[in-house]
Amino acid sequence: MKIYICDAVRTPIGKFGGSLATVRTDDLAALPIKTLMGRNPGIDPEAIDDVILGCANQAGEDNRNVARMALLLAGLPDKIPGFTVNRLCASGMEAVGTAARMIRSGEADLIIAGGVESMTRAPFVMAKGESAFSRKTEIYDTTIGWRFVNKKLAKQYGVDSMIETAENLVREYTISREDQDLFAYKSQQKAARAQKEGLFKSELMPVEIPQRKGDPVIFDQDEHPRLTPPEKLATLKPVTGPDGTVTAANASGVNDGSAALIIASEKAVEKHGLKPLASILGMQAAGVPPRVMGIGPVPAIQKLLKMLTLQLKEFDIIELNEAFAAQALACIRELGLNDFEARINPLGGAIALGHPLGMSGTRLVATATHQLVDNQMDKALCSMCVGVGQGVAIALERV
Repeated sequence: MKIYICDAVRTPIGKFGGSLATVRTDDLAALPIKTLMGRNPGIDPEAIDDVILGCANQAGEDNRNVARMALLLAGLPDKIPGFTVNRLCASGMEAVGTAARMIRSGEADLIIAGGVESMTRAPFVMAKGESAFSRKTEIYDTTIGWRFVNKKLAKQYGVDSMIETAENLVREYTISREDQDLFAYKSQQKAARAQKEGLFKSELMPVEIPQRKGDPVIFDQDEHPRLTPPEKLATLKPVTGPDGTVTAANASGVNDGSAALIIASEKAVEKHGLKPLASILGMQAAGVPPRVMGIGPVPAIQKLLKMLTLQLKEFDIIELNEAFAAQALACIRELGLNDFEARINPLGGAIALGHPLGMSGTRLVATATHQLVDNQMDKALCSMCVGVGQGVAIALERV
C-alpha cells in the first residue's frame, strides 16, 4: 500500500528569545495545521482521522496533549481526535512514521502529522517535597536535557549532558575541532545559499507576530543562520572547558518552530483531490548507549535499509540532523560517506537552521519532500539521533 505525503509546510525557525518568543506553543502548533487546510480546500475537515504532533517538552503551554489543543485552535471540528508523541529529538519524525503505519494498517486514511517546540517558552519546574513540611526545593529548566534523574539509571548508564555525549564521540571517533568547525561552516554556507536562492519557498509559511502598537510583523525567514568565517569559529571557547571541542558554533541551536504534513492513503488522495508529492517507504528506530546517543542514526539507517532491501547509494538526498558537528561527522564516517558529500543536507542542517526539538523531525521530512519534487529526484533518507540513546530513520520516494 502506498502512503502519500500530499503537502508539507513549516514556520520559519526562530532564535531562542527571537521572533517567535511571544507565540504560545499551542498557538505555534496550530499555525501549520491551519495553513495546510487553507492550501488544500478540497479536504473535508471532518474526514481527517487524526492529528499527531511530536513534542519533546510537554511541561508548559504544550502540556495536556498539544496536538488536540492545536487542532482545535486551528479551527478543525471538535470531533477530530489528536494525540502527542514523544521520542525527544525525533518526536516530529515519529509522528510522521506513526501516521504512515496507521494508514498502512487500514485504520486511517487521512492524517495531519507534525511537530512543535518552543524552547524559548519552556518553563522552569519545581519538584514536590518528599516529606511533610519539607524545606528542600529543586528547580529544573526544561529547555533541554535531564531533570528528575533516576539514581539507578544514572549509576547504570550515566546522565551525560548532550554536549558531553558529543565529546564522547569526539574521543571515540577521533574527530578534530578543525573538522567540526569546517563542517559547521559548510552547513552555514549551504543554508545561506538556500535562503538567497529561495530554495525553502515551497515549505515555508509566513507567521504574523502581533505587536503592542501598529501592524503585525511578518516573520518569513529562518533567523538562526549565521555565516561566520572559519578563522573566527576557531577562536570560540569550548563549552566543556579547555580540553573540549564543542562550541556554540559547531552545535545546533536552541530554537522555536512548528511543521505539519498531510499524509493520505490512495483512497483519500482520490476522494479529496490531493496531489501526492512523495510516498513514505518506512521508518525504523534503534537504540545505542545513552553516553554516545549521537551515533544512533547509524543502526537506525542500517535497520531501515535492511527492511526495505535498499542500499545507501540509492538515495539522492540524505537529511541527517546536525545535533552537533561531531555527532554528524561520526555518523557520516561510520556510514562510509565523505564528510562533505553533496547528498548530505544540501540546504544546510540544524547547525545553521536550528533545532526546535519536537519540530525538527517533521522539518527534515518536509525539506526532503520538497527537494525531491523541486529537483525531480527519486529517493530521500532522513535520520536523527535521540537523547537517552536512540536513532530514527525514515525513507521517502518521489511520486
